[in-house]
Amino acid sequence: MANLIDHWIGGANAESTPQRTGDVFDPATGQVRDRVAFAEASDVDTAVASAAEAFKSWRRTSLSRRTNVLFAFRELLNRHAGELAEIITAEHGKVVPDAAGEVQRGLENVEYACGIPNLLKGGFSENASTGVDVHSVHQPLGVAGVISPFNFPAMVPLWFVPTAIACGNTVVLKPSEKDPSAAMFIAQLWREAGLPDGVLNVVHGDKVAVDAVLGHRDVKAVSFVGSTPIARYVYETATGNGKRVQALGGAKNHMVVLPDADLDLAADAAVSAGFGSAGERCMAVSAVVAVDPVGDELVTKIAERMAKLDIGDGRRGSDMGPLVTAAHRDRVTSYVEAGERSGAELVVDGRGVRVDGAEDGFWLGPTLFDHVGTDMSIYTDEIFGPVLSVLRAPTYEHALKVLDDNPYGNGTAVFTENGGAARQFCEEVEVGMVGVNVPIPVPVSYYSFGGWKDSLFGDSHAYGPDGVHFYTRTKAITTRWPDPSHGGVNLGFPQND
Repeated sequence: MANLIDHWIGGANAESTPQRTGDVFDPATGQVRDRVAFAEASDVDTAVASAAEAFKSWRRTSLSRRTNVLFAFRELLNRHAGELAEIITAEHGKVVPDAAGEVQRGLENVEYACGIPNLLKGGFSENASTGVDVHSVHQPLGVAGVISPFNFPAMVPLWFVPTAIACGNTVVLKPSEKDPSAAMFIAQLWREAGLPDGVLNVVHGDKVAVDAVLGHRDVKAVSFVGSTPIARYVYETATGNGKRVQALGGAKNHMVVLPDADLDLAADAAVSAGFGSAGERCMAVSAVVAVDPVGDELVTKIAERMAKLDIGDGRRGSDMGPLVTAAHRDRVTSYVEAGERSGAELVVDGRGVRVDGAEDGFWLGPTLFDHVGTDMSIYTDEIFGPVLSVLRAPTYEHALKVLDDNPYGNGTAVFTENGGAARQFCEEVEVGMVGVNVPIPVPVSYYSFGGWKDSLFGDSHAYGPDGVHFYTRTKAITTRWPDPSHGGVNLGFPQND
């Protein structure tokens, strides 16, 4: 009988009797691993109440004590990184090295949050007016809601939760119901690190749980990562309820290859960035814009590298694993069919992939289209799977227009050996994160992650300096004290004759 993954409330498993549950699959076999409890609004109420109660003391906990907890959590996460990676692979399907990389990028954000005593320092101005001083402090908001996606079940919570907690907030985390075990494992590590009960709570479920978080009067801020339609819904709903929101939406990440580029480097990058984690990354490259005359040679090199990829169970040394669910696999497959109907050239067809011993897994191999038009659904839509589209552009100016006309503005890359061209591209492109000969330009933890246009709703990017800003509010304090030497107050000090 499948195990029940329950909510984590007040520092322990809730031991609830859920009205509704969902199946958690092993994507490589297609078999049900566990069941996960789906929260009702009352479950969210309980979790928020636990967080609100814990906030009363956690906000007053010293910075040194908070930092001690963060450092302890950092050590535990590092020690158990391999175990966490295996949990991710078992429920998501990405290969173990990808999962280990996810944990490492999350760990970087924990390390950034360990510097919170320095990051929370305010300002001070002596004698702003005669005898008047002004200083500022950064104070926590209260209960923060975090709604994270299936594609990075450890990394995305680690974008938000450590910073929120370090700033003195408490958290209600709603991970994806498709792969919930990573969040539960992380919650247990926080408890072992000494985090007080109630500071972090985890509720599972679907839209019922999400809506309960978005509408709860005691939730002061919401962080979200997911598709653009849902990001817009989260932003509009939560801001309508008076909350601070950062909602990171979808992407159509382009890789522009200029005529002077190293085509072997560009082809390697296109394959790793397009098909790593089966293309289920918000920073995956899904559109390559080849500037004439390099298109034919580049497509050939990409196809040659795709033929060498080993598709299989992510726990067995494969290059690419399955997709997360059968429904998602079928959705991505429908885009391959749509691309054929629209007239794009299907160079590599991944629909015929078969994995020995795992025929029921959620398989779809790497797929490559050439001569894709900007009006085709395989270009306009965020597919979120191993489908790479190549567009042709006669000039740099045409390539730049393709990017800027796209409604998404998450990440992009340019491949060139011309420093002037790279500099011009970085200055002109309307995208939030840019790589030069780097296909997936995810910023390091001491910068901040976020796109432009329909890839971000809200003013703050994730983690880094923007994260500290998002999870605090500034209070300016103006002070004037009577001067004892002028007879304002007798403090018992000896007076000069």
